Amino acid sequence: MTRIQRIIGVDVGLKRVGIAQSDLTGILASPLGTFSYDEAIAKLAGLCDAGEVQLIVVGWPLTLRGEEGDSVAMVKKFLVKLKKGTGEVPIQTLDERFTSTIARQSIRDSGARQKKRRRKELIDSTAATILLQNYLDAK
Repeated sequence: MTRIQRIIGVDVGLKRVGIAQSDLTGILASPLGTFSYDEAIAKLAGLCDAGEVQLIVVGWPLTLRGEEGDSVAMVKKFLVKLKKGTGEVPIQTLDERFTSTIARQSIRDSGARQKKRRRKELIDSTAATILLQNYLDAK
């Protein structure tokens, strides 16, 4: 019997990593949470070891002009650790322009109080969810 696997979305920030997952049908993305770099690698490695992941989509920080931004080096370092921790699971990068801005607007539009809107963890996990939903919608 074939096991249904999820697609994971990852938004690498300066201090934290937002993670989202698809539903089993691959149609809808939902947040898993926000983690430190080491916690994120451990969480993703655990999901991959359990055979629950078919693909990891990582946000690629392009500038407004479509060029690689300053944050690319940070994401590249994260990818090296991620590849070691997740083994054979394929990893794909995806343009993440505007995901954090859209995340902030989405949180604001949801009616969240100002104190909640400032929580960086919520922005990071929402940005990962938006990144993954963009991927799912495109495929």
